[in-house]
Amino acid sequence: MVQSRRRGGNYRCPRRAALPAAALLLFLLAAVALLYVSPPPVSDHPVLASSRRRRRSPHALLNSLGGGSMDESERREIFRVPTNASTVRDDLWGSKLASKFYGCSNSSSKFLDSKNTTQPDRYLMIVTSGGLNQQRTGIIDAVVAARILNATLVVPKLDQASFWKDSSNFSEIFDADWFISSLSKDVKIVKELPGIGGRHRAPHRMRVPRKCTERCYLNRVLPALLKKHVIRLTKFDYRLANRLQTDLQKLRCRVNYHALRFTAPIQEMGQKLTQRMRKRSKYFIALHLRFEPDMLAFSGCYYGGGEKERRELGALRKRWKGLHPNPEKGRRQGRCPLTPEEVGLMLRALGYSKDVHIYVASGEIYGGTRTLAPLKALFPNLHTKETISSKEELAPFSKYSSRMAALDFIVCDESDAFVANNNGNMAKILAGRRRYFGHKRTIRPNAKRLYPLFLNRANMSWDAFSSKVHMFQKGFMGDPKELRPGRGEFHENPSTCICERTDDKAKSRNDQVLDSGSDRGKAIGEPAVPNYTGEEVGESDDDEDAPAEREVIDLEMDDEPLVGPDDPELEQILSD
Repeated sequence: MVQSRRRGGNYRCPRRAALPAAALLLFLLAAVALLYVSPPPVSDHPVLASSRRRRRSPHALLNSLGGGSMDESERREIFRVPTNASTVRDDLWGSKLASKFYGCSNSSSKFLDSKNTTQPDRYLMIVTSGGLNQQRTGIIDAVVAARILNATLVVPKLDQASFWKDSSNFSEIFDADWFISSLSKDVKIVKELPGIGGRHRAPHRMRVPRKCTERCYLNRVLPALLKKHVIRLTKFDYRLANRLQTDLQKLRCRVNYHALRFTAPIQEMGQKLTQRMRKRSKYFIALHLRFEPDMLAFSGCYYGGGEKERRELGALRKRWKGLHPNPEKGRRQGRCPLTPEEVGLMLRALGYSKDVHIYVASGEIYGGTRTLAPLKALFPNLHTKETISSKEELAPFSKYSSRMAALDFIVCDESDAFVANNNGNMAKILAGRRRYFGHKRTIRPNAKRLYPLFLNRANMSWDAFSSKVHMFQKGFMGDPKELRPGRGEFHENPSTCICERTDDKAKSRNDQVLDSGSDRGKAIGEPAVPNYTGEEVGESDDDEDAPAEREVIDLEMDDEPLVGPDDPELEQILSD
């Protein structure tokens, strides 16, 4: 009875007009609350976004929040780059394990003197390809090829008609006399091809396939050499296998780390630049930025510069028919160079403080000072060879791309920490050199893992961001045994030429030069006998543009390349 009375006319419902008013009030309160708790807008790559300056980047926005009405709990939720490094680390400038390893490239007793191996009337001529560092790999491999063929090597000819347009010859970049004398026990080398009866001999031109092994040279080149006596191998880049017999690998190291010296003028200017960096701070970073327009166009990536960037880089990309860019896929796979801002954030997250001095090794930066501004905000002490020297000092080098690259090479080699923003030839050669000479700190951004982290950085605290950067960069810092023997290009990971110390005796960089004694220590090398394939023993067609084998450098293998092997200019742009 009571229940029926409640359902009857004694129970009154509230008026319907009150419901919309209450709902509207709750909606307004929720909207106001969201304005205060929502994270700042995210811009994928704001460093180049001149067309979107109305939308401030997370980095610019967060660093401008020095005060205001926000309380401490709200500020802690926002991604803020601290003024100084939050923790001081003692491994920023080198690994604690580095002293246990040293370069060892002496030959074994089985490696005979060139006087006993060089055959008369066998001459090998080489024409290298690409920029300075791509040509360097060709020169190194040319010496080994001559040794395999028991031939006299004519000082290699440098490519003067490639994308880089540098007219320098070998002796204008490298010390030719030292090159010849220091390798005299390994390979006989002459500056010019000798004639017969006062007449020049016309060499027989040919080309070997990519990654040609020792047996490949004996099967393909030696028969022609025995018949023609003078062979000229053209476009000589990556024409020697990555894995060879131990003594041949060690010969590669003797050429690369001891025989190839820059000329005195280049060496002296490079040392001047290094000394000027040392006067500014005890330690300094060298950054191979690789943010030139051609490099960015080649990468096929998008860097946040809006329609202007798409138009400018798109015009450059039209020159290359073999380029098939997929910006999002390329960035996911870690194929895109980090922006200057991203490089700066990575370094700050690793623990480098704002007052560290950085030498930027690069050509023309896309966007100029505007592009570098975010990096300069993170590291105000930025320098280039142009800012720490005069035009008069650089005049003998400035018209030659290879000589300017050589100056950057020297400073990067001498730096306390080297950062390679693109894993081209310069980065690989310097990484290997720095391993050989004491495992100096060498950082390669793990772009594949860092990419999603940069996208999501506005939604995390600085401490969380820094912790993830440390985790993602493990294995990319140039530490000993970071790469397994045989992994990666030999020039980047010369494991055959690095020994682990078996006693407590220290060995300085000067002690690592070649001597008559045997190498002390245990080699951490790689398999001495390579596996030959049908192509390597000469069973395939001589495809002069056969693709180079893809070597895995980290655990995350890249997918198919952005460009096929049919566009040499693309290879040259990527090379250095």
